[in-house]
Amino acid sequence: MLRTLALCCGLLALPTLASAEVELSFYGGAQSAPASDVVIRNDSMIPDMDFSQSWEGRSASAPIYYGIRVTRWQSPIFGFGLDLAHNKIYPKDDVLPTGFSELEFTDGLNTLTVNAYRRWPNMLGDVTPYVGGGLGLAIPHVEVTHGASETFGYQLTGPAATWIAGARYPISAQWSVFGEYKGTFTSNKGDLDTGGTIETDVFTNAVNVGVSFNF
Repeated sequence: MLRTLALCCGLLALPTLASAEVELSFYGGAQSAPASDVVIRNDSMIPDMDFSQSWEGRSASAPIYYGIRVTRWQSPIFGFGLDLAHNKIYPKDDVLPTGFSELEFTDGLNTLTVNAYRRWPNMLGDVTPYVGGGLGLAIPHVEVTHGASETFGYQLTGPAATWIAGARYPISAQWSVFGEYKGTFTSNKGDLDTGGTIETDVFTNAVNVGVSFNF
């Protein structure tokens, strides 16, 4: 996924696009997730079940929560780009449904989205507020263990959406810092290694801080 983002960064920064401002951003922060309904169907070893699972993000625990973003500003006001976010969800307080020894998306409930942005340059002195949103894909690391059934790996599980609101402050001609709220939605249908499926729709909420480089 990082190689994919690096390739897209290169495409956005081609010489033919040199007249546009390109911004490369890195961010981290505190990410959480409310409970979601989980549905398991048609597995050879796990019975069909429906249950509500409470989640937590544990943003500072390895692997940490982070994101990488590349934006091409078409004008001082409008831009578009890619956003790769490494979200995470663990069972809250390690409480699992009966029969499960593992149920999490912790090497990433990863999302890759194409976003559009609107900003208001220097609206508050040197501070530039912005909003954005986009659509893309959920690429989580699915980790499910129930008895002898064990699933452990990355999967493309469905669509993702994101929405963002924040503000940017310059610290030099090319560098700036920013803070923002970021929400995501993923609709996930993963394959279990013993033949069934696991489905859950997950919302995450994050308060991010980051740094950007403009070129």
